[in-house]
Amino acid sequence: MSWLTNFVRPKLRALGIKPDVPDNLWIKCPSCEQMLFHRELVTNLHVCHYCDHHLRLPAADRLEMLFDEGEYQTIELPETVTDPLRFRDRRRYTERLRDARHGDDRRDAVLVGHGDMGGHPAVVAAFDFGFMGGSMGVAAGEGLLAAANLAVLQDAPLIVVPASGGARMQEGILSLMQLPRTVIGVQQVREAGLPYIVVLADPTTGGVTASFAMLGDIALAEPGAVVGFAGTRVIQETIREKLPEGFQRAEYLHEHGMVDMVVHRRALRERLIAIIDLLRNTRPLAEVVPLERPGKTTGKSADGKPEEASRDKPPEDKAGPEPQAEPGEAPTKDA
Repeated sequence: MSWLTNFVRPKLRALGIKPDVPDNLWIKCPSCEQMLFHRELVTNLHVCHYCDHHLRLPAADRLEMLFDEGEYQTIELPETVTDPLRFRDRRRYTERLRDARHGDDRRDAVLVGHGDMGGHPAVVAAFDFGFMGGSMGVAAGEGLLAAANLAVLQDAPLIVVPASGGARMQEGILSLMQLPRTVIGVQQVREAGLPYIVVLADPTTGGVTASFAMLGDIALAEPGAVVGFAGTRVIQETIREKLPEGFQRAEYLHEHGMVDMVVHRRALRERLIAIIDLLRNTRPLAEVVPLERPGKTTGKSADGKPEEASRDKPPEDKAGPEPQAEPGEAPTKDA
């Protein structure tokens, strides 16, 4: 009996136990629905290598991607009231905050870091959509103000990467009050003569769009990012019209002049460094953006190779040089 109990029964139980495999080893792409291995996805900066869809990037990974050698320092955000309205719907607001923090050092949806980008000191404030949808409350507003003050103190450009669903409803009017407060922070950076650059990530909506997200000196966006105030369905039901294809996407906004550039995530860091170089006047324009363009071919030379028209010299008149007047005669003009 001991043999059956001690040997056979454990073997039978082991056959029915599933191996302990983490749930996040494979991630389904929301665009093409291909299964992506998490290590390959991290190496590719959370960009699908099948359809090039840009997945949402955590704030810590965003900072590591932008700064030189991935080295940066975060600042401790000011302490705020945790639950000012004692809000409760299906669950208490304090319980939702505790679940969003997961016991780590992340206090809210905004992470502020400072370091070097291309040898320039820079301050970056990145939103994390995984923290309650990146919603902006009192703590997020304090974080943006702290980032603006740090940029002025260090004489560094301020880069903000919003990825938010808007104001946090659990804080009511206090969350809406962060809209003018963030605008004041942006104004402080501008009064100091420092660049303010915004990188619109997916999604950027609601009160974030209505405040600091649309005030950048340069507005960049990642491909396919949703940028707008209200949702597409709400707008369609309000105006009772069908919206254009790709409405509120980064490419659509770029075509209509609301976004300066749509930049792939792999090229984002180099593009930001080039913009900082230009705005801080550390490199000539010709070194960042080539001014020379290839001339147009005008024909073939004697050896059969195409010739390029000179951009400095005007084209010669095919009719030949103008005839010179004889000595003692007045030059004639054509009628």
